[in-house]
Amino acid sequence: MRSIDHAELLVKPGSIVNLADLNPGATHGFKHKDDTCEKLGADIKRLSELQELFYASGQRALLIILQGTDSAGKDGAIKHVMTGVNPQGVEVHGFKVPSTTELSHDYLWRTTNVLPERGRIGIFNRSYYAEVVVVRIHHSVLENERLPKGSDANPALWKERYEDINAFERHMSRNGTLILKFFLHLSKDEQRKRLLERVETPDKQWKLSSGDIHERTFWDSYQRAYAESLSNTSTPWAPWYIIPADHKWFARVAIASVIVAELEALKLSYPVVSDERRAKLTGIRKELEEADPVQAIPA
Repeated sequence: MRSIDHAELLVKPGSIVNLADLNPGATHGFKHKDDTCEKLGADIKRLSELQELFYASGQRALLIILQGTDSAGKDGAIKHVMTGVNPQGVEVHGFKVPSTTELSHDYLWRTTNVLPERGRIGIFNRSYYAEVVVVRIHHSVLENERLPKGSDANPALWKERYEDINAFERHMSRNGTLILKFFLHLSKDEQRKRLLERVETPDKQWKLSSGDIHERTFWDSYQRAYAESLSNTSTPWAPWYIIPADHKWFARVAIASVIVAELEALKLSYPVVSDERRAKLTGIRKELEEADPVQAIPA
């Protein structure tokens, strides 16, 4: 079964990302969707097993962050990669325009409120990274955040936000959260095709808004903002993986492969049963074995 070299997807801490140098149509040796079926199926099955172990150990939480432009495939990745997991142990949160209440707090507040508990998986479909991408491009959003006077003109604002995000993620990591961040790298031409498909497909038309088209006019600005955020916030404790996203089938198998490998690397184990607990289990077994047979229900 073909494997994926995760090192080729990883943004090495301290490296400078230039998205123009990376091929969004790369498939890393897989020729077509059928080539990925065996590996994706195996990883989905393994992820299901690891989720049970993850929950039982109760030591760690898993936070998966998905970022990318409109139609990059974030929703589809969640749907397909998480096919086999127990939905009771997973929570998905999408973050769009902040509410009035959210704007009354610091920009990390709304995401902090929904971080996953130990033993559970949290998925952020977009996240606080909008604060160093979208907010950087649309200054009016920054004005709505009601920062102290002069903050929006501070030339070091974005550098400070990178520092704050890195410190926040280090704090989470130190307290047991495994953080995996995926940037779905989509080409402008492939985005155009997907948006046109939404126009022409009745059951996808609801996904398209005029805002999606308007944001395409800022394409180059978004690419620069994403590249800078990836360069400044990929750390040993919260790494970024750049996933070529022009082929949805490759993006999904790549994300699943990384998640499985990172969970396995934790080397978690089921809780060890104490002698006292084992004695109780022996008593329970004896009680069940000696119990009266179930009485038949009268006709």
